[in-house]
Amino acid sequence: MVVEIKTDTFEKEVLKSDIPVILDFYATWCGPCKMMHPVMEEIAEEYAGKIKVCQVNSDNEMELTAKFAVMSIPMFVAFRDGEPVAKTLGYMPKDQLLKELGF
Repeated sequence: MVVEIKTDTFEKEVLKSDIPVILDFYATWCGPCKMMHPVMEEIAEEYAGKIKVCQVNSDNEMELTAKFAVMSIPMFVAFRDGEPVAKTLGYMPKDQLLKELGF
């Protein structure tokens, strides 16, 4: 299951997660973001309990979008132990996304 992140849930769901997190910055109007949605769902299902998949609506959560200097979407940030460790942009197949984020 993909977890929708809001500014007030970011710390609990992402920074304090017991497992690594992929944070997906997206917008509902973004074509590549829509194409990535099934990929994110697949990762969430396949890696349940090993990787937490979270999404941030960049239009609604401006504070988080600014904090991570999101200039283009979709943007993916990998977190381990509460720290951002990798970042990548744009549509890509699942295996490439996981590789670029260090999984």
